Amino acid sequence: MSSAPEVRPPLPPFSRESALQKVRLAEDGWNSRDPERVSLAYTLDTQWRNRAEFIHDRAQAKAFLTRKWAKELDYRLIKELWAFADNRIAVRYAYEWHDDSGNWFRSYGNENWEFDEQGLMAKRYACINDLPIKASERLFHWPLGRRPDEHPGLSELGL
Repeated sequence: MSSAPEVRPPLPPFSRESALQKVRLAEDGWNSRDPERVSLAYTLDTQWRNRAEFIHDRAQAKAFLTRKWAKELDYRLIKELWAFADNRIAVRYAYEWHDDSGNWFRSYGNENWEFDEQGLMAKRYACINDLPIKASERLFHWPLGRRPDEHPGLSELGL
């Protein structure tokens, strides 16, 4: 007995509306900080470049996310659509977090995504820079989890 293929709508080719939906679903997933849940959005043979780390499958992606959220505490992320075409989406994002010593950071980045026909992310290329900030400079204050719809996005925050 074979299992049904994994499908993660919306599917490519993307329209502006479906690309916006895909970006928000990715943001919501990462804000869950659940490595198992998030890893299921990627192909079994997904390829990533995240800073200087290279990931070659879903199991490595899950392990990476587990390490990430053990280090980046109180993680809150906002993603914004930058561009899209066919089966590709480009986003810019920022997230705030602190380390185990209480030092706060805002990390800024860009990602390029490529999806398979089932809507799973096959390739993810990320460039990220970390800016130390004071706790008083934080802009992302919603309770941990999904960013509320009424919370401003990156452009509204001037980021």
